[in-house]
Amino acid sequence: MDSDFGPNYVTIEDDEGNEYELEHLSTLEFEGQEYMVFLPADMDEDDPDYGFVILRVEEVDGEEQFVSVDDDDTLQRVYDYYMEQVFSEEEETPED
Repeated sequence: MDSDFGPNYVTIEDDEGNEYELEHLSTLEFEGQEYMVFLPADMDEDDPDYGFVILRVEEVDGEEQFVSVDDDDTLQRVYDYYMEQVFSEEEETPED
């Protein structure tokens, strides 16, 4: 994980060598796996491809690696779980 932009930003590279800047929003444990939720940092919010990026974290040779979640059902369940966490945190936060 590269943190060129600070502790909440990472640069990842896909299998084709394309680099992406992501803002780390959350790390969560779901069904025995660790996942990280990101938003693209180098993409305009109006871009149709803009949205959450959810990657599974795997340890390979003692190093964390991000793995795409290819199963749509798993991806949807992780997304739903993340959104539940976000909304439960909002309900717990007292309003000013």
